[in-house]
Amino acid sequence: MKKNGFRNQKWYNNAVAILIGVVGYVTLTNLGTISGTLQVIGSYFMPVIYGCVIAYMVNPLAAMLQRSIFSGIRNESVKWGLSIFLGMFMVILLLGCLLFMLIPQLIDSVALLIGNMDTYVATMDRMIRNLNIPGLDIESQLEGLATSSEDLIKTATQFLSTSLRSIVSASRGVGRNLVNLFLALILSFYLLGSKESIKAGSKRLMKAALPDRLYETIRTFLNRCNNILVRYIVFSILDAIIVGGVNALFMAITGMQYIGLISAVVGITNLIPSFGPVIGGAIGCFILLLVNPWHALAFLIFTLVLQTVDGYLIKPKLFGNSLGVSGLLILVSIVVFGNIMGILGILLAIPLAAIIDFSYEEYFLPFLERRKERARLENKKP
Repeated sequence: MKKNGFRNQKWYNNAVAILIGVVGYVTLTNLGTISGTLQVIGSYFMPVIYGCVIAYMVNPLAAMLQRSIFSGIRNESVKWGLSIFLGMFMVILLLGCLLFMLIPQLIDSVALLIGNMDTYVATMDRMIRNLNIPGLDIESQLEGLATSSEDLIKTATQFLSTSLRSIVSASRGVGRNLVNLFLALILSFYLLGSKESIKAGSKRLMKAALPDRLYETIRTFLNRCNNILVRYIVFSILDAIIVGGVNALFMAITGMQYIGLISAVVGITNLIPSFGPVIGGAIGCFILLLVNPWHALAFLIFTLVLQTVDGYLIKPKLFGNSLGVSGLLILVSIVVFGNIMGILGILLAIPLAAIIDFSYEEYFLPFLERRKERARLENKKP
């Protein structure tokens, strides 16, 4: 019997198609169960996953520092170690500055909201009374409405007392995540320090386990995926800094309040594809609406202009055509990867969509075309 002769049987292609269909159907119908199982398994490895993510994101910065600031040092180990330390220090310092800037303004915003609660409630009461909807008894509808901030605070206190168990559970989860983050930072140092040995070991394993042609194909594929991810992460962060900085400049010129808080929110939410600018604009507009409605309107108009310039001028200049994927594929990626990986999947939806797009165009379709051509040539043989 010829080697792999069963592949030439008439039933082979149909059997493979049916098997792929069954596997796809089972996967889609049990996507929630699969996602839950992956999340449970991932929770055990969360510090390792966080450490890998941090190391992967800091690596381009450390490599840039190695080529520029520490280029004069001859000892490669010392040069790379100093680059890792400075890169980590810069990231931690940036995050610390953001928290130092955000937390006081967030406390001020909450205090302002509570202090002006009587005014907001009175305004809402007046708006409802001025509706004059025919057939609607406004007075009876307003009987259950809290008329002072004291009533609202009392209601909030009762809600907190009944939800104490959930609050304690959430606090425990926050504490666990902080511990995981601390362990991840330590692990990321070791991962970055061992980068060359990890790469060499992975390369040796792949060479030993795979045929040469398949090894080269996979190596090329992984290199391209890495270039897409690194380019997207670096330029997305740069774009967020630009958008947040321009927003802060506009708010400072117009004399608006909460410049640091709103600009940080706008910059951070700008990292979320498609929906991020809408979320950031809505949050900033709501905060300003509590202080000055005219400032909120000006901020809303400026946000529309800024996001238009960002979408049609800044992002194309930064990313070029390397991430050109359809809007439909991006939306599908946001939904799918968001369900699978949470916020991380949403943030990485665009580069993952780009990887899927070029994999389909340059690997999957050519494979099917070559396979069809081989079958056609074999059928022509006498």
